[in-house]
Amino acid sequence: MLFEKDNRQTPLFLRVFRVLHSGKHPCIYTKNRVYKQKMSPNHKKLTVGILFGGKSAEHEVSLQSAKNVYDAIDRSKFEPVLIGIDKGGKWHSMGDSFSLLNAGDPRRISLNPSGGPVALVPENAGLLAECGPKLDVVFPILHGPFGEDGTVQGLLKLAGVPFVGAGVLGSAVGMDKDVMKRLLRDAGIPIGKFLTIRAHEPLPAFAEIKTALGNSPVFIKPANMGSSVGISKAHDESEFSAAAREAFQYDSKIIIEEFIQGREIECAVLGNENPIASIPGEIIPTHEFYSYEAKYLDENGAALEIPAKLDADTQKRIQELSVKAFQTLCCEGLARIDFFLKENGEVLINEINTMPGFTKISMYPKLWEASGSNGIGYTELISRLIELAMKKFEKEKGLKITYA
Repeated sequence: MLFEKDNRQTPLFLRVFRVLHSGKHPCIYTKNRVYKQKMSPNHKKLTVGILFGGKSAEHEVSLQSAKNVYDAIDRSKFEPVLIGIDKGGKWHSMGDSFSLLNAGDPRRISLNPSGGPVALVPENAGLLAECGPKLDVVFPILHGPFGEDGTVQGLLKLAGVPFVGAGVLGSAVGMDKDVMKRLLRDAGIPIGKFLTIRAHEPLPAFAEIKTALGNSPVFIKPANMGSSVGISKAHDESEFSAAAREAFQYDSKIIIEEFIQGREIECAVLGNENPIASIPGEIIPTHEFYSYEAKYLDENGAALEIPAKLDADTQKRIQELSVKAFQTLCCEGLARIDFFLKENGEVLINEINTMPGFTKISMYPKLWEASGSNGIGYTELISRLIELAMKKFEKEKGLKITYA
């Protein structure tokens, strides 16, 4: 059973206190990169909380990613615990099996909670209330706001539990395209031209936009969103006005980017202090651009070419820029870096994704699987990301928190 029965008339803080002091959830220690539980000999797996769903327009994408991680995680090392977040932001136990409603329809896929509500308590070392299991590490398969933007990462730090991926800062700047692009630009990393508009500011005329960015059409995007949600391509004033209204539905800040004619190249990065880059791959959209529909709803929306057909110098340049961007934006664990490769050979970074799509057919795991002698299979990739999370957590535990 995932949760123990308790008297629901008892105040929550007392139920949590009883569990914390019941001795049923011993601590986990790490030493020399081997994780051992100080408990009975027949229970040696790390308990991994797979956190998914979320209060985001990318909710459905998260469900698909989490399902694949749950199916592929190495059961000889890890015991997965499913925690689904509904669109209202409530956390639910998902029981002992991964059950989704309309699982075969990307438009209608949704959570199917089978257990009760759960929560993390600050500094509880990973213990789930109400009376849930102790989580040794969390894999937050969350995309977009309220999951990939530092909000959940901050909660997990307060709860004192290791987690996969970037911390609060890296997640926040990776999510905010405006801040991300400014940091990349200041680090001397090549990016395209862009403008930022906030909801309280007057919308500039399309003619002003064209003058500032140098060409038409332009792309309009919510500053804090991923998976191509809310993105439009505008050729004239009317399209631009409609695109801005669409983008402002998802965020109070939007960015306008110049149109860059070029190939769409992506590269995966893995690591903490010493990250490594995969071979690059290429997205070849069959739609006008790589939209949400092309990514997730149309099975023929794009072709993936892995590895991308690049000369050695260009491949090395993309890999080096990927690592530099990863470090510039204070990322950890994993990220996917998206590029434009122009006909003249110029390489420009479009954006970073600190928790990229993680289905078996997503670009991030496919790039690592195909990376030659350094190739990493899907199950092994999950294990490595969990190991990186544990190592980062152990390192941070050594920092002083008092002045004495």
